[in-house]
Amino acid sequence: MLAPSAPRGFTRIFIISVNQRTHQRKSACSRSEQKDNTVGSLTQIQKSLIIGTILGDGYVRIFPSRKNALLEINHSAKAKDYVDWKYLILKNVAGSPPKIRKGNGKRLAYRFYTKQLPELTNLLKEFYRNGKKIVPDNLALNPMILAVWFMDDGSKCNSSNFYLNTQQYSLGDQKKMVAKLKLLGLDTKLNRDKCYWRIRFLTSSLPKLRKLISNKIIPSMKYKIEL
Repeated sequence: MLAPSAPRGFTRIFIISVNQRTHQRKSACSRSEQKDNTVGSLTQIQKSLIIGTILGDGYVRIFPSRKNALLEINHSAKAKDYVDWKYLILKNVAGSPPKIRKGNGKRLAYRFYTKQLPELTNLLKEFYRNGKKIVPDNLALNPMILAVWFMDDGSKCNSSNFYLNTQQYSLGDQKKMVAKLKLLGLDTKLNRDKCYWRIRFLTSSLPKLRKLISNKIIPSMKYKIEL
């Protein structure tokens, strides 16, 4: 017995319906890609986190005989929440989850490594010269980069003295940092710290600093930015 034929016009309606659903899925994917704003294999948020980490305590390197670089994120075990937050954002490009390890003396460190990525190799070339960190001329700060950098290296002495502890950088690179921060509307100056220098935020810029980064500072790091 032959199956009953479809009503006239049904086939055309069905095809149009399928095409509409396909178009909707493509549009949804397109919107998702725009929102994610992928840069190579890294999202924009991941790249900002990585750059902020490199400016701070992170370390990018290439192992001998390997093609691409990886990023080591290594903090005190007391900053476990902070390391876990970084790992959560970088999970798809990270290796094993963070682990405790013994540091110098009684210090306990908490760290993880990313996978080896071409994007990290490019950042290694930009941010390092002869094994030392530098500030590339094309560095463009944004609130996420600054927030991570501040969580890594920021500190305060009282309600009006907020610092970025940039002592590892040359004086010339720190002057570049001051200029880059100025582009975000932040007035800073170099502050003498024994035989080194660090960056101090002018009191007039503290409201702007908080406005830029407060909503990106994780709860366990709020003490660095709150009065």
